[in-house]
Amino acid sequence: MEESNFTRIYDKFKLQFYRKVFELVRERDGSLSAMEAFSLEVIHMLDHPTISQFADFLNISQSNATYKVNSLIRKGYIERENSTTDRREYHLNPTEKFYNYIGLYSDYQKVVLERVSKRFTAEDTAKFEEMLGIIVDELMPECEK
Repeated sequence: MEESNFTRIYDKFKLQFYRKVFELVRERDGSLSAMEAFSLEVIHMLDHPTISQFADFLNISQSNATYKVNSLIRKGYIERENSTTDRREYHLNPTEKFYNYIGLYSDYQKVVLERVSKRFTAEDTAKFEEMLGIIVDELMPECEK
């Protein structure tokens, strides 16, 4: 299978994402750094992780992860919530500000998916969705939470 079209799609999504990140990253009080924007993405994709899970996934120290998380909390993008099973542990939960940020780039995904459904038949779109499910669920084990 030729990887050039897959790479081109992936690169276009990344370019659109980076464009949105740099629109958000401004030199003003409370703005996100590029590293903080990427940290938010990871926290979002890990779905309410603990700081330990966040640090382990990125292979960074607990203190480095705590520093990044505290900065995002101060800026209002995430908040801590005590675990229901272990009160010493807490999970990182998104705030409304976080969802406003996330929405800026997920809008492009929606646009592309709408274009796919208009351009291709329902049968082709269903097959495409099935293939994407297999890729995510079976062929990318390194990215499991």
